[in-house]
Amino acid sequence: MNDNNQVLVYDCTLRDGTQGENVSLSVDDKFHIAQKLDEFGMHYVEGGWPGSNDKDVRFFDRAKNHPWRNTKIAAFGMTRHWKNPVDQDPNIRALVEAETPVVTLVGKSWDFHVLRALGIELDQNLQIVRESVGYLKSLGKEVVFDAEHFFDGFAANPDYAVAVVEAAHAAGADWLVPCDTNGGCLPSAVGGAVHLLVRRFPKVGIHTHNDSELGVANTLAAVEAGATMVQGTMNGYGERCGNANLCSILPNLELKMGRQTVGRERMKALAELAHYVSETANVILPNNMPFVGKSAFAHKGGLHVSGILRDSRTYEHLEPESVGNARRVLVSDLSGKSNLTYKLKEFGDIDVNEVDLNGLLERIKKLEYEGYQFEGAEGSFKLLVHEFMGKSKDLFHFKGFRVLLDREPDGSLISEATVKVSVDGLDEHTAADGNGPVHAIDRAIKKALTRFFPEVEKIHLIDYKVRVLDARSGTAAKVRVLIESTDGQESWTTLGVSYNVIEASWDAIVDSIVYKLVFRPESKEMVAVAE
Repeated sequence: MNDNNQVLVYDCTLRDGTQGENVSLSVDDKFHIAQKLDEFGMHYVEGGWPGSNDKDVRFFDRAKNHPWRNTKIAAFGMTRHWKNPVDQDPNIRALVEAETPVVTLVGKSWDFHVLRALGIELDQNLQIVRESVGYLKSLGKEVVFDAEHFFDGFAANPDYAVAVVEAAHAAGADWLVPCDTNGGCLPSAVGGAVHLLVRRFPKVGIHTHNDSELGVANTLAAVEAGATMVQGTMNGYGERCGNANLCSILPNLELKMGRQTVGRERMKALAELAHYVSETANVILPNNMPFVGKSAFAHKGGLHVSGILRDSRTYEHLEPESVGNARRVLVSDLSGKSNLTYKLKEFGDIDVNEVDLNGLLERIKKLEYEGYQFEGAEGSFKLLVHEFMGKSKDLFHFKGFRVLLDREPDGSLISEATVKVSVDGLDEHTAADGNGPVHAIDRAIKKALTRFFPEVEKIHLIDYKVRVLDARSGTAAKVRVLIESTDGQESWTTLGVSYNVIEASWDAIVDSIVYKLVFRPESKEMVAVAE
């Protein structure tokens, strides 16, 4: 692939991304994400704004001694304040003290901002840009100039917007990056303006925001117009509606437009990276996130599944493995035989020819009418299939449970659950307390069964969700409880449905334990609960 196809990737997650609502990263978080971005092959990683907070200063202190393999670390800041000489400006000085090989300067390119926000003359702003860029270049820095509000400025006063970029270029800026800072431009406008810049300047990038849900489209339009650097954030984190999402930009460039970014082999780690950043930031990754989301290659309609069984290209725009994702087939009341066939083959231990698919499908539809939803509870679905096929046998029997709530004199609540269970004629009657009734039930069930099945002790609940199925019924509504459990090696999801949230929780927890016992490595014997 020739150099004309190379597009360099500038990641802003650690600075612009942290300006998003509910996104907060510690110094350790930022450093660990930076290491992952480096491993993935990002060409530039913007570590933060050292002139704005001590946390970013500490990050740069740590980063300057780390041997980065693929990434250049960049420090971000503004051009000098109009009142300060460039060598005495606190912001410029902080950029120098960060000791990064790359410095990114943001400067005003919209005459409206210069006159109203800065309150200075247009020529004075040009001088500020020239002096700020020139000073950092004199210190041997690679300088990226972000022309803030460029496209709005270009629409209002194209000559001045371009003059700002020209000032940065004349002072030695290595990269000129027009920014759609308000995120309100259309791809046609972005592409046209970038095309003009590319004809005049050698190295042009693009920085867009997603306020019109066009951040990715605008970035791709800029690359088509000749931009050779893309700026964005992982998972689209950022101010207001976010920055352009690199998780969509990169596969579109690499796999569809024939541009070289991090390489096709590294692209296979994209979903893993997206989830790592999401977990570190403690922000849930939406299931419907393109390319990397859990639902990006999920198929529910019977017609679709029938198609992908013949050829995945019928309903997938690319192979999920190319971005590190996986195909999923969902089972629901919209399912056909194709969905069931695919899922049963996934299990690997079931002969599809032995299953009455029509009967199983009717049972699923009946249960979904009652409030069950197996597309999000594959653990319960797998147990249902084995029960439907008559492959399970009773190995233990729950005789009942009771939950008590007591309020202490200090106002605190104590929950206690008692459980009666019988295994091979041996009765076990145990009690356990917990932070709440569900926690107490979970502990009591596991305490009762651990005597007979030690592997139950390995099970830990990692997620718990309650969904009201008919809000019009108020507190008398039926609810669906979904829990995710793990034994440290794999995770599975089970569900329960009832008008009583405690009973629904009980059913989901029991299914979770049964799943572990049914499919545990120690025994392949089928077991089930006798209610």
